[in-house]
Amino acid sequence: MVRLLEKRQRTGSILTAFAIATLSLHILVLFLFIFQGIKIRQLSLRKPPNFVQLIDGKSLAVTDDLEREPEAVRQFISKTMISMFNWSGNLPPQTIEEVANPKSDLGILIRTTQGGSQKISTSSWIASFALSEDFRKGFLNTIAEMTPPEVFSDNPSQTMTSQLIIKRVYPPKKIAPGKWRVGMVADLIQKKQVDGRQIITPFNKDLLVRAVDYFANPQANNSTTLQKAIYSIRTDKLEIYEIRNLCLLDEYNNLNEEQLKECGTRRQSGNFIR
Repeated sequence: MVRLLEKRQRTGSILTAFAIATLSLHILVLFLFIFQGIKIRQLSLRKPPNFVQLIDGKSLAVTDDLEREPEAVRQFISKTMISMFNWSGNLPPQTIEEVANPKSDLGILIRTTQGGSQKISTSSWIASFALSEDFRKGFLNTIAEMTPPEVFSDNPSQTMTSQLIIKRVYPPKKIAPGKWRVGMVADLIQKKQVDGRQIITPFNKDLLVRAVDYFANPQANNSTTLQKAIYSIRTDKLEIYEIRNLCLLDEYNNLNEEQLKECGTRRQSGNFIR
C-alpha cells in the first residue's frame, strides 16, 4: 500500500513538472511571435533608403532622408521647368509611330482667377505635380493665363509654340535641412509657326526646392499612360514649393546702394510673375 502511494506521488510529480515545462514553452513561443510581429511591423513602416547619384555614376545609399546630390537638384529644376513651358500643341510621343505622327494636345481646362476657364498643355499639367500641393493650384492659374490659345489651334496660320531656353541653373544653395534655393536664368520664346516670328520674354526665377517622400504606384500594371507619367514626376523625391523673381546681381554692379536695396526687396517679395 505504501509503495503504491509512493508510485502515484512520483507519477503526479512528473506530470506536474511536464505541465509546467509545457506551459513555460508555450509562453516563450508566444513572446517570440509577439516580438517577431513587432519587427515585421517596423520593417513595413520603415521608409525605403534614399540613393544619391555620384559624379562617377555610382549610387550611394544614405540614411538621411533629406540628403540630395546638388546635381540631382539642378537636373530636377531643368527637367521640370522645360516640361512646364514647352508647348508644341502635340502630346509627347509614346510610340515610334507617334514620333512621325504626333497626337494633337487637346489641353486641360483650368479655372483662372478671373472666374473663367483656360487651357494649359497636358505636359504642363503633368509637370505641375512636381510642385507642392499648396503652391500648385495658384501656379496652374498663372500658367493658364500665360498659355496662348493659339497653342491648341487647328488653323496652321494661327498655331503658336513655346519653348523655354535655359541659359544657366545656379548651384543649389542650402537654406535649411532638406531645402535649397536654386536660381535659373532662361528665356521663354513664343513662336508663330506660319511666319517664324518670335516673342522672347526673360524668364529669370529663384526656385525654392525641398526633399519629400516618394510612394510608388500601387497599381503600376493597371495604370494609364497619364497616371504613370504623374507618378514618374515624384520619383526624384523633390518638389518646388515657391518661385520668386530672380534678381541678377551681376547686372547691378554699377548701381548705388539704394538701387541694390531695391533689387534685394524685389528678390524677397516677388512672386511668380510673367
